[in-house]
Amino acid sequence: MKKNRHNKSEPILENRHLMPHPSRTLDPAYTIVDQAHEIQSADQSIQTHVTGKLDLIVKQIRSLQQEAKAIMDQAQRDMELHRVKCNFVKKIGQIIHLYKKTNGESYFSLLSLDDWEGKPPHQFMGSYLLNPDNSFEKMDSDI
Repeated sequence: MKKNRHNKSEPILENRHLMPHPSRTLDPAYTIVDQAHEIQSADQSIQTHVTGKLDLIVKQIRSLQQEAKAIMDQAQRDMELHRVKCNFVKKIGQIIHLYKKTNGESYFSLLSLDDWEGKPPHQFMGSYLLNPDNSFEKMDSDI
């Protein structure tokens, strides 16, 4: 503790000139206007900070919604592909080929487009790999 000129002990504050309000009775007065400016500045800072955090959360929610939609779309496609006519037992890791007849009926075949030498009996819709989780992975683009 340091003694001031009236022999009263008061704590020594380092960098008190950086404080927004007076730290000793001899410091300049801290007016209500100063306090209002401090509150306004704090409010703006907090609002900016909160807005930034909420904007980030909104972006994350949108991203999660898009990811959820993609998962649901793929699950729907996989369920539809499992219902496609198939005259053989599908095996995990097997590549099978999807064709579509002129009447709109689809079917799987073990014969690829190359096996037909580019002239399949029906419209080639793509090749799929059956994954261990029973999902289908498209192996090539639609022709």
